[in-house]
Parts: sequence; C-alpha cells; structure tokens
Amino acid sequence: MFWYADGTPLGFTPDDDVWHNLYKRDADEEKSKEGEEGEEKGNKVLKTIKEAPAKIKDEFLKDADLIAEKTNIPTWGIFTIFAVIVVAVIGLIGWCAWRFLKKKKPKGAEDKKAGEDDENALVDNEEANIEDVDMEEQKEEGHGRLKYRLEYDFTTQELKVTVIEATDLPVTDWSTGLTDPFVKVYLLPDKKPKYETKVHRKNCNPKFDQSFVFKNIPYVDTFDKTLVFAVYDYDRFSSSDQTGEYQLPLNSVDLAGPVEEWKDLAGVDDGSGQYLGDLCLSLRYVPSSGKLTVAILEARKLKKMDITGASDPYVKIKLFDNKDKRIGKKKKTSVKSCNLNPYWNESFVFLIDEMDMKRVYINVTVCDYDLIGSGDPIGKVMLGWNQSKLYKPGFKHWKEVLENPRRPIIKWHVLQDAEPEEEEDPKDKKDKDKKDKDGKDKDGKDKKDKKDKDKDGKDKDKKDDKKKDEKKDEKKK
Repeated sequence: MFWYADGTPLGFTPDDDVWHNLYKRDADEEKSKEGEEGEEKGNKVLKTIKEAPAKIKDEFLKDADLIAEKTNIPTWGIFTIFAVIVVAVIGLIGWCAWRFLKKKKPKGAEDKKAGEDDENALVDNEEANIEDVDMEEQKEEGHGRLKYRLEYDFTTQELKVTVIEATDLPVTDWSTGLTDPFVKVYLLPDKKPKYETKVHRKNCNPKFDQSFVFKNIPYVDTFDKTLVFAVYDYDRFSSSDQTGEYQLPLNSVDLAGPVEEWKDLAGVDDGSGQYLGDLCLSLRYVPSSGKLTVAILEARKLKKMDITGASDPYVKIKLFDNKDKRIGKKKKTSVKSCNLNPYWNESFVFLIDEMDMKRVYINVTVCDYDLIGSGDPIGKVMLGWNQSKLYKPGFKHWKEVLENPRRPIIKWHVLQDAEPEEEEDPKDKKDKDKKDKDGKDKDGKDKKDKKDKDKDGKDKDKKDDKKKDEKKDEKKK
C-alpha cells in the first residue's frame, strides 16, 4: 500500500471509513508494541536495582577476601577498618557543614553586624590615634604636663590660681629614677608676688592641690599680664634647677568662668636663643685610683645640621686645668649617621688626682661629622667645680660626683652654644713650625753672640783694671 506524505493511503480520502479503520488499527498496534517494550525495559531496571546490593556485596566480599589473603588480616578486621574510615569521612563532612552553617547568617543581620564592627573599629582606631599622638607629643616634649584652675572675682579684683597636679615630669635623680618637684607661680612682667608650692619628694606625678591669690588686679590689667607656672627640682645644697614651665597670656583666657585644663610643659630657655638638644652622660670618680670615668650615653632632639634634615653626631671630650690648658689627649665617640637621637653608651677614663678634682673641668662637645675638614659643633656642656657661675647644672653634677665616690651619677644636660674650632691647614702648620724653629735658632745664635761679647767685654775690663793696678804700683815706688 502506498501513502501520501501526510500519512493518507493512496486512493483513499481522509473522509473514507476504511482509511480510518486501517489507520486506527495500525496506531493501536504501534502503541501496544511501544507499551510492551517500555514494560520490558522497566522490568529490567527494577531487576537490576534489586540485584545491585547483592552484586555489590559479592564484589565487596571478594575484594575483602583478596585483601585478607594478601595482608594476613582477618575479614572482620578489614570491615572494621573500612567502617572507621567511613565514619571519619562522614564526621569530617558533618563538621565542615556545621562550620559553614554557623558562619552563614541572614543578610540583614550580617550587614548590621558588619556596620557595627566597622563603627567600633573606627572608634578604636581614632582612640588609638589620639593616644599615639599624645604619647608622641609627650615623648617629644619630655618635660611633663601640668593641670591648673583659674578663677577671677570681678568684685574683689582677685585672681585665684590653683596648681592641681603634674604628670610625667622628667627624671633628675637617675639613681632613684625620680625627682623632687615644686612649682613657682608668678605674673609677668612684674614677677611679684611669687608663690611656691610644697616640695613633693621622689615623685614624678605629684598632686599639689594648692591655691594662690593675686590681689588688686583690675580686669583691664589682665590683658597685659602673663601667668607663669615654673616647675623646679629641689636641691638642698644649692639652687634648684628649673625643669620646665608653661606661660599663659591672660588675654587668651575667658575669665568669666572657671578655667581648668591640662597643658604641656615646655623646656627652659638656656639663653642661647635656640634649642640645640639634650645630652645624657654619666660621671664616676674613684679617689683611690684617681680614675674619672665619663660615659656618653645618648642624646635627643639634636639640631639639624645637614640639608637633608639630619645630622651625623659624635662627641668630643677634653680635659682642662684651671688655666684653660688641655691635659692629655681628647677622646672621641663613634659617629652615628643620620640620627638626631643617637645612642652611644661609650665610656672614657681620665686619670686625675683627688686634690686636682676641684681645679680641672671637662668640655663635652657634640659635633656633626663632615668628610672634609673638622666636624661642626652642635652644642657643648662644661662640667667642673669652676662652673658654679657659668653653668650651674655642670657644677651640681660635678659636686654630686665628688660627694658620692665610686658611684656613677647620670644626668641630662641642655646643650649650650659652641663656637666653631679653627683647624690649621697642614702646610700652614709646617710653615709655622719652621718659622718657630728658625726663630729659636736665631734667638739661640743671638744669645750666643751676646754671651761672647759679654765675655770679651769682661776680659777687656779685667785687662784695663790690671794695667791701672800696675801704674799705681810704679807711682808708689
């Protein structure tokens, strides 16, 4: 039978009943065949699934028997090892899943927590930065801080000043690591009256809590006055050393209400007009051996000498007698390149008799090293008994060393101005030495000629005297 492309039998029309019967019969046969084939396939799959556990078990038993034969391990041991491995793998997978589910949280809650964490981190960072800045400023200043309170009474025209407390004051006694502070309070430019707090022994964080009243100060006059807080280190045997101060112009303060605040103490002006830095050194004298040990420990905040904003510091030490004549050779420390806060910890020994300790002094000069020529001096410190008027800290240090033999005394000193030292050119030095030698030779020759002349003159005078005596004798005869 032939068919059209649309499935219609040739010679029949789509409306013919015969075609319908034939077409329906063929379709039913095809459907029945497809159903039987699908049923057979399903049965095969079900049969395979049912038989799979048995096959797997048989294969596993065969493998276990094979492993047991090769390793001499019983079959139950193989099953136990396999079970342990399976349990371990399942436990690891479960732990990983638990960790993942624990970290996973709702998106809104996660965003909220992240925002809070970021905010907390930002606050912590700001607080850390503030603390770092405070610590850096305090470290740079190195003179401590002071808390005070001001109260002005417009009716009585009185200014009440309260020194509350101080913190982080510099150490002046290195044997104890403490200081003996007190505060002087006065007004510039008069400096009168001048008030003092009590001395707090061995305390770098004293709490004074003392009030002083400046009377008869009209409010108009406060614009021209400056309130000074000067912190001193008490010394029983000599004048006290000032360790820091703070100057408060009253025209910068609103006296309408009480003013209470912390302020950083500044260093004391040494009169040079420029701060050159500080030097820490130790002195130790042993009377029995006559050894004076000078230890150069460290320096801080040295003056910038190079164009790059740094310095190459080293220290020179010279010993002089009371006539400013150098004794022995000068000592030098090593050079610390590009360092404004160098650390040396180098010591040098001078031999000095105990009787001469009050007649000598040492000159400690911090210099900036140069490849060409001598180093440029940054500042100096003079230590000795003769410095009582020139540099009191140097005198006090020397005195404390003599009062405490065989004990190292460590102190910080503010560098003073040092004049540049002129170094002679080697050629000029040779010429000078040659001239001196020629002058000496000439002087020696002149002296010799003069001596010969004097000798000839004396001989001549003797001859003349002898002739005169002979003439007198002839006359007498």
